[in-house]
Amino acid sequence: MTATVTEAAYPGYLECLAEADEYAAVEVATGLLEAGVPAERVLLDLVAPAQAEVGERWARNEWSVAQEHAATHISERVVAAVAAYANPRPTRGRIVVACMDGEWHALPARLVAEVLRLRGWQVTFLGASVPAAHLISYLHRYDADAVALACALPMRLPHAHRMIEACRRSDVPVVVGGRGFGDDGRWARVLGVPWAPSGPAAADLLADERALRAAPPAALDHLADDEYTSLVKRRGELIDSALADLRERVPGVRQYTAAQLDSTISDLGYIVDFLAAALYVDDESLFAEFVEWLVAILVSRGVPAGAVASTLDHYGQSLRDFPRAGRFLDRARTRVDAPAGAPGR
Repeated sequence: MTATVTEAAYPGYLECLAEADEYAAVEVATGLLEAGVPAERVLLDLVAPAQAEVGERWARNEWSVAQEHAATHISERVVAAVAAYANPRPTRGRIVVACMDGEWHALPARLVAEVLRLRGWQVTFLGASVPAAHLISYLHRYDADAVALACALPMRLPHAHRMIEACRRSDVPVVVGGRGFGDDGRWARVLGVPWAPSGPAAADLLADERALRAAPPAALDHLADDEYTSLVKRRGELIDSALADLRERVPGVRQYTAAQLDSTISDLGYIVDFLAAALYVDDESLFAEFVEWLVAILVSRGVPAGAVASTLDHYGQSLRDFPRAGRFLDRARTRVDAPAGAPGR
């Protein structure tokens, strides 16, 4: 019955997001609560899938960044309204929930924080992009039974590992979640940290201290080849050379507006960052999947897939002395079907 009621409300709620109607969206959510739908189900069956659809519409270039931001703001207001309506009292210890440094997608972590709160935990939500030093300083000042760290983008995995290890040095167990660790948590296993696929799963894991502390050690022996560290040191050089290569091959790049140039530089940097993360966890699929996603995003915005292919070729030539990186670039290159062409914005 609960699922049916929530499913019936979903189209109207999504329309509220599309119309940027904050008050109507809140009314949909509170109406479900008043009808007896548990707060957790409103969060997980209404807000979460609607926000996922918002991201898909941006990716398909159906919604602008401004529309996506407006919808996300409304979703945050709805989560706050649901939390205020439920207003649970803590019966368990303190959990600190935070996003990785540089990670600005805070809503999924907020949803997990509210599920934990509904399950009786005293939750401190630190929000988006929390620097590791600030998190550790907070843990030293306030006792916490555990930390839940969220990561939406795999390129943040090296940062995530540093934050995980810093928490452990403070003797605070960690659970992680988010698509940045892989849909099946495979990169969490490489980093040697427990992973939860959802808010309820995180709540169950946090309630089992033995399981929380029983993760196997990180499997990072491959970092001995120093490719990851060397690539990170060369990041600026690689981006500059790739941009110069684009200007040489495609004279139109020289007439880019400031906004077009910024977008191009960002894309070149993302390619390096995702390659570095793939080297860190030694998984070529991480980089290949990113390249497929990037191509789809750029093609939807009028940029030919060949522009990415040419950049991968350039990076491959620049990294001839990096065997693992070369293999990853070759694997990703095979997933780009279109012939090389001029980039555009």
